[in-house]
Amino acid sequence: MVRLRLDLAYDGTDFSGWAKQPGRRTVQGEIEEALGKIFRLPEPPALTVAGRTDAGVHARGQVAHVDLEADAFGVLEIRRRRGGSLGQAPAVETSYRGTSAGDTSPGETSSREASVGGTSLGETSPHGALAVEAPPGGVLAGGPADAPSEAGTPQGVAERLPLLLKRLAGILPPDVRVHRVTTAPEGFDARFSAMSRRYAYRVCDAQGGGDPLRRHEVVWYPRPLDLDRLNAAAAALLGEHDFAAFCKKREGATTIRELQRLDWVREGDLLVATVVADAFCHSMVRALVGSLLPVGEGRLPVDWPGQVLTRAVRDSGVHVAPAHGLCLEEVRYPEGAELARRAAETRRVRTLGV
Repeated sequence: MVRLRLDLAYDGTDFSGWAKQPGRRTVQGEIEEALGKIFRLPEPPALTVAGRTDAGVHARGQVAHVDLEADAFGVLEIRRRRGGSLGQAPAVETSYRGTSAGDTSPGETSSREASVGGTSLGETSPHGALAVEAPPGGVLAGGPADAPSEAGTPQGVAERLPLLLKRLAGILPPDVRVHRVTTAPEGFDARFSAMSRRYAYRVCDAQGGGDPLRRHEVVWYPRPLDLDRLNAAAAALLGEHDFAAFCKKREGATTIRELQRLDWVREGDLLVATVVADAFCHSMVRALVGSLLPVGEGRLPVDWPGQVLTRAVRDSGVHVAPAHGLCLEEVRYPEGAELARRAAETRRVRTLGV
């Protein structure tokens, strides 16, 4: 069995969220269906995701994993170039570095790197293991090999990842893209191995309304917002708490989370909140933002969100902010040796002070 890590992005406007639902268009459904077609499977493979986003929420740095039989990669046929040569496949990277999704740095390259037309096929992913970008036409070239490796071997899988990436691009709709595929290191779990998720929420308080070209990603707020008030109120929410007042309760799920960062910056008429936590419960980010906006306009006192947090019960004054202003920007993971330990730690049910 081969576990692949998929780094992806999507415009959530026309999706009913990430999670697959009968009769509804979802990000998970689109990607699983595409993988099922590519690998000619009787049933689409199941994806595990770092963060299950709601309807209308976007993602720039989402991460998922999928498990596939190694032999399934045989359907990805590596075509020969004229002259019968095939590209030498990049070596599989066995080490793993601390990583984040949404990181656009190129990462270090292997000493046994093959490149085609400026595209590095042996590039070591900043997410650990081997990262491969799709070469033009999905054809490997540049090496003396006479034949591709067996599909079921680690090398054979690595050789076929560029073709998988290219075929995903050809099948998936334009509002969702898998922009990197890597062989996942041992112990990696897209959901449970994650150390933190970083979201951004974008609000415009211009009197004349927001930029119409950004209407799907920026929420217009009709009253002026005070940056200092927003940040003062946000500071009281940091740390490990029971965020029950800001979450939609799910049976058997804990609402204890560690809020690592919540602050606002202003860029002209645009205000951007950066929200980082080890994990988030359902609607937590939008509820936090929704509690801060009336403070920013001066309608509620600065200490009100902190009081709501302390009461740990839903407050009718907390309005969940609109979905389209929210974007998952980054998911961070530990070093390879810590992946399994982190996953086990995340799975335990937390209580405050433990």
